[in-house]
Parts: sequence; C-alpha cells; structure tokens
Amino acid sequence: MKVFVTGASGHVGSALVPELLRAGHQVVGLARSDASAAKLDTQGATVKLGDLDDLDGLRKGAAEADAVIHLAFKHDEMYAGDYQGASDADLAVVQAFLDELSGTGKALVGTGGTLSYSGLGRTATEEERVSSESPRGAARNAIIDAADVRGSVVVLPPTVHSALDTAGFIPILVRTARVTGISGYPGDGTNRWSATHTLDAARLYRLAAEKASAGSVLHAVAEEAVTMREIAEVIGRKLDVPVQSIPAERAQEHFGPLAFMVSRDAPTSSTKTRELLGWEAEEPGLLADLEAGFYFEQH
Repeated sequence: MKVFVTGASGHVGSALVPELLRAGHQVVGLARSDASAAKLDTQGATVKLGDLDDLDGLRKGAAEADAVIHLAFKHDEMYAGDYQGASDADLAVVQAFLDELSGTGKALVGTGGTLSYSGLGRTATEEERVSSESPRGAARNAIIDAADVRGSVVVLPPTVHSALDTAGFIPILVRTARVTGISGYPGDGTNRWSATHTLDAARLYRLAAEKASAGSVLHAVAEEAVTMREIAEVIGRKLDVPVQSIPAERAQEHFGPLAFMVSRDAPTSSTKTRELLGWEAEEPGLLADLEAGFYFEQH
C-alpha cells in the first residue's frame, strides 16, 4: 500500500515510517520543515511538504494514497493550555480526510488518548464511548462512525516511552523534577496511567492500516496501570531529589503544562485489541525504560 502519514517525523512517526517500509509499504510523510523533510528522506519515505492548516493539501495526499495514518496534533497549542483549540483543528483535518475518502473503502487510522477515559472508576475497554464534547472526542467519533471508509482509531496512553520520546509527558516530568528539585506526584499518587513502548505503538498503527475493520477502537496499551507515585519514585531516585506529594492547589505551579491532566486516573485494557489484530507488546515497560537512564541524559 501507499500510506500517507501525518506527524511522520514526530515521536511515534519516527518509529512508524520504518515499520511500514519494512513491511513493504510505500510511505508519503507530511513535513512542515526542511529538517523534517530531510529526516523522512533519509528514512526512505517520500516527502509531502505542508501542515495541518493546509486542508486542500491533506485531501490531495489522502486521494493519492491507499491508506492514511493521522498522527499529527497541535501539541504546542495543547501545552499552552488551548486543548480545545488543538482538538478543533484536529477535527477539521479528520473531516477533510473523511470527505476525500468517502466511498473508497480506504483505511483512515486516527489517534485518541486513554486519558479521555478519566473518571470511569474502572479499567476502560475498547467498548467505551467518548463524548463528542470532550477534547478529541468529536474527531474520534467521526472516524469510527464513518460510512464507506475503513476507519479505526488507535488510542495512545499518555506515556508512550522510548529513547525516541524527547518531548512527551515523561521528559516534561523529568525536566520539572530537575528544575524544581522535587519529583512530585499529585495527591496520594495512586492515580493510574497506562503505558506502551513507541515501537509497540508503531506496530499497532501498521496493523490497523493493514487489517482493522471499520469502526475499530484499538488500545495501544502494554501496561494497564502504572501509578504516578511509581513514576515519581524512579525519577526521584535517578535524579537524587526528594519525592513529594503535590497538593491540588499547587499543581499548576509545580507541573506547569501537565497540571490539567497529571491527576487523572485512567487504567485501560487492550484485551480486545490483542484478540482482533494479534498485537502483543514486545518491548520494555515504562519503569524499565526509566531505569535504563536515557530519559536523564543531558544534551
């Protein structure tokens, strides 16, 4: 297949492009900078210059491909506090893809997040329905409800970890601990995040493009629940700083851009995903990757 990938030079995209190429697919990667274009060219992908605001260009990329994998998101806006604005832009991109692919039966693989399951009070499964009023919920629902498109959504944990992860939540927590001198966790630290390795996530995206059925919700979850206190304890030990509870009233001051999500509790299962696609996690877990030390290297 010829696969059009947005976010192709980003964290997960950096693993997905070679994953697709090794499987014999052609890859066209969206690049918004010369540096991103050079990276994709080196990997062996075809470069399409553009960004998420170029809806006509995105439609053309989809029309010329056999499948679309949409990874890109306006993370800068999200970290600046405008999660809804970033989500609205994402919905516009998804709708452009759906308009172009309608009636073709081609695959469109979108992206969601397990933190959308926060507050359930139980382990989330692939059967969960997310409100269209929630951030990224409308885009997710548009894909899985689409007619005449083989739409699926890969739902990523907040901690997709590996040496490729240089700007995600774990690097932010490490930098925060280094700057403040405290490895903090919210409240009693028992809230849970799911986790997976970047390479395992990339493999699931490939499988989704190849064979996921229309309307599939796929959880890229290797570990259902890792507590924030466990994460903070490893960070504290590796940096030799104290590990402390951060009360809610100080969350914004301490955690900065992560404050609005750091206390969420969202344990998530991937049992159905494994059954549907034969996907299994093969790489190290989150705490093992933290112990490996690369998150703490100074550059």
